[in-house]
Amino acid sequence: MPAADDLFRPTQGAKVRAVPDAPEESGTDATPDAAADTGAAKKPSGRVRHDEKMTVYVTSDELLEIEHARLLLRRTHGLAVDRGRLVREAVALVLADFEERGDDSSLVRRLTEE
Repeated sequence: MPAADDLFRPTQGAKVRAVPDAPEESGTDATPDAAADTGAAKKPSGRVRHDEKMTVYVTSDELLEIEHARLLLRRTHGLAVDRGRLVREAVALVLADFEERGDDSSLVRRLTEE
């Protein structure tokens, strides 16, 4: 598996485009479910509603690496996360590093290697 820095290396021909937000289900239902009928507390899924949407095109190898990381997180750490959350967390890490280190950040270093 590549190093963490390699996960964010832009590939030739990579495209990113914004897509208008699609309506999402709120996760609330007007009818009570079986758990509510029995008084059992339903565990929250942790899903967060997002106001914006963006489509990112990746290569098949990059998608396999993301899926591998997702499965590894579930198997070794018990973290059941979807690919979207994994990517959002990875972006947050890179942006935090950029904010903290600026020119010395992994992001700047990788983007200037082209």
